[in-house]
Amino acid sequence: MAPVSGAVSHWFETLPTPRPSLPGDRDADVCIVGAGYTGLWTAYYLKRADPGLRITVVEARFAGFGASGRNGGWLSGLPPGHRELLAEQHGRDGVIAWQRMLDAAVDEVIDVAARDGIDADIVKGGNLEVARNPAQAKRLRAEVEEDRRWGVDGIELLSAAEAADRVAVDSVVLGAFNPHCARIQPAKLVRGLAEVVERLGVTIYEQSPVTAIAPGRAETPHGVLRAPVILRATEGFTARMPGLRRRWLPMNSAMIATERLPQGVWDNIGWVGRETLGDLAHGFFYAQRTADGRIALGGRAVPYRYASGIDRDGAVGQDTIDYLTGVLRTVLPQTRGVPIAHGWCGVLAVPRDWTGTVRFDPVTGIGEAGGYVGHGVTAANLAGRTLADLVLKRSTALTALPWVEHRSKAWEPEPLRWLGVRGLYTAYKIADRHEAGGRAATSPVARLADLITRRP
Repeated sequence: MAPVSGAVSHWFETLPTPRPSLPGDRDADVCIVGAGYTGLWTAYYLKRADPGLRITVVEARFAGFGASGRNGGWLSGLPPGHRELLAEQHGRDGVIAWQRMLDAAVDEVIDVAARDGIDADIVKGGNLEVARNPAQAKRLRAEVEEDRRWGVDGIELLSAAEAADRVAVDSVVLGAFNPHCARIQPAKLVRGLAEVVERLGVTIYEQSPVTAIAPGRAETPHGVLRAPVILRATEGFTARMPGLRRRWLPMNSAMIATERLPQGVWDNIGWVGRETLGDLAHGFFYAQRTADGRIALGGRAVPYRYASGIDRDGAVGQDTIDYLTGVLRTVLPQTRGVPIAHGWCGVLAVPRDWTGTVRFDPVTGIGEAGGYVGHGVTAANLAGRTLADLVLKRSTALTALPWVEHRSKAWEPEPLRWLGVRGLYTAYKIADRHEAGGRAATSPVARLADLITRRP
């Protein structure tokens, strides 16, 4: 049977019945635009801090429709930004503090889920990165050293045998284990969080796309929501907002999920620790062993659509499913013969300098958080807590972090944007082919692409 394409993502067994839309003009103390991780975590911490606040979340489709319900399920401490860039602007100590808070946020999410009864199939098994050729191994060693310099503790390099003992990846030459990562079921987390904030007294209106934001108001086709504080949490969909098409680039990422693997196949693969799994290729993959015994794997098959275009409900072409299936079969040849059940895609937000931000203007009452460059599952929790402190006018360790009020310039106009991103990933594919042939160091093609795009 052919794989299901789209239907938002495999993480939704059935698509939820949307909550009612905004029933005409309404007033609130805080309006949050977007019911993904960022918007819901912000609502959660604001309501916890001040139960009397009237908080309303407005969502275009339903909670978790965007990246929050489509991602690879890595609750990781990976930084949503360029650490060297932020250190140049704000100092090294601030970036180390940021990194350590990101690592700690993994446990914060786990603790909230346990305390508030969110069952999201969470297993804190750490992250396993593998190198499958000498060039990747050189980058992996450098990455481990860099992470240690930025305050990430507990990382260990693994021999080929040690890495393969965790997950029997084909042709592995080196591995690294980072304990600051947990596997989650993304849709369960975002849907559970939405239910929690509702129980706290937050109002959520779905099927209510915001068409314009101005000081004191968010406009929808169903009415105007008036509030002195308006917070935008639209991530990859930001390009759809008036005047924001070049603000953050909607990078496309795609995934597949297999049918359930027979136990004999799992016996050959291992993966008993439920680590998240990735590699050091330029066209990297990310994967997890799901709670129901599948493999979910993602990558950048079609990285960008012209004019910041966005998919339709996660639908992908068969060529994308075939590409990711090929990656899976190459990395884990034990899966050959296991059918693919589902393919889907979604967009994540990438600022021009590849660095996310949390911002709030107390004069206009407008704030935002996002631009997580694919590392948003954990970062959104830290951003939500930070945005809550900014709104409440608290001076805390969170509000002093270097991504607060960070500004990046706009992306280039089309067709330069499309040419640049497509060129970047074409270069990466070429570089990966060169390195697979036995290069001992990173291909100069990839180095040049990184330099031109300023990708960290």
